[in-house]
Amino acid sequence: MNKVVLAFSGGLDTSVCVKYLQSLHNLDVITLTVDVGQNDDFKDINKVSADLGAVEHVYVDAKQEFLNDYVTPAIQANALYQQKYPLATAIARPLIAKKAVEVAREHNANAISHGCTGKGNDQVRFDIAIRSLNPNLNIIAPIRDMNLTRDKELEYANENNIKISAVAKKYSIDENLWGRAIEGGSLENLENEPPDDAFKFVKQNNTSAGYVSIGFERGVPISIDGTRMELGLLVKKLNDVAGAFGVGIIDHIEDRVVGIKSREVYEAPAALVLVEAHKDLEKLVLTHNELRFKFSVDDQWAWLAYSGLWLDPLLTDLNAFIAKTQERVTGEIKIKMHNGSYRVVGRKSTFSLYDNDAITYMSNSNFDQRLASGFVTLWGLQSSAANKMISKNKA
Repeated sequence: MNKVVLAFSGGLDTSVCVKYLQSLHNLDVITLTVDVGQNDDFKDINKVSADLGAVEHVYVDAKQEFLNDYVTPAIQANALYQQKYPLATAIARPLIAKKAVEVAREHNANAISHGCTGKGNDQVRFDIAIRSLNPNLNIIAPIRDMNLTRDKELEYANENNIKISAVAKKYSIDENLWGRAIEGGSLENLENEPPDDAFKFVKQNNTSAGYVSIGFERGVPISIDGTRMELGLLVKKLNDVAGAFGVGIIDHIEDRVVGIKSREVYEAPAALVLVEAHKDLEKLVLTHNELRFKFSVDDQWAWLAYSGLWLDPLLTDLNAFIAKTQERVTGEIKIKMHNGSYRVVGRKSTFSLYDNDAITYMSNSNFDQRLASGFVTLWGLQSSAANKMISKNKA
């Protein structure tokens, strides 16, 4: 029982963790890489693990599970933390934790380790998910436990001949199918604009305009410009299409769970466009009351996912409501992209509640305006009465 499963990316943090787990805790390290679409060289990660002395490396292809059980609900919930961040890293962490618990059981390990710091949100997401799934497992977080800073990690890596890529020395990057998070380096200075080399999909020198039409069935994206495709391929294609027009950069001040404000830079062309398109389609097919209530549900959903409460029963409850609303969210949305901006310019659905005969100001309208007079009088009855009383008491 001297084995630990380490969630392993092959980057600076987790590479350093292997050595600390071996030298300080005298543990046999089993590295685990969960493929959620980060498009890494997984053979190279395997080699890095072996070079570091891990007793075994486990690769798990979880891309489809990530799409079905994490990305799809995020789209249907219009999930944007603080109306900005599409939660790419946040929703991947509970899945990685789930796989780590499974691998620990299979290999009779009594501990799980991760490379999270004590300043970030990922420690919350990992720890809560692990404890929820198996409270008997120990959790070891060397970076947090030893209060390591990035410069100390780089120094330790150099002393122990741990190979670190040039990109990892410059930025801390987390990537999956749903987006990329870029931290560190010059980005810590709030006055610095993120340099072009921080981004993978977004091209900021294209001043032309482009259009893309996205088809949905029951709240799930199913086509681009009329061509049906599986969600994973659709997301990849949309990253390239939207990114080519400069769409996809999020640069904002974010409130972390641990109570500090941080400057966060994300790259998520497909996520931003899909959420915007989905929200607009919902406006077309859902009633006013459904939309008002769902707005608060979506906000709560994003908070639970962001703050590591993926396994909280409330998220399951919210998913049940959201799934019901998606029964009519079928149609097509047209997006215009230009120089980093994007907006809906067209929409259609067989479930549309838009009544052209009622809304038109032409002579063929079926809306009898004379009926509105009595409605307006009744609608403002209490407001009028209250203002009369206020004026009377002032006098």
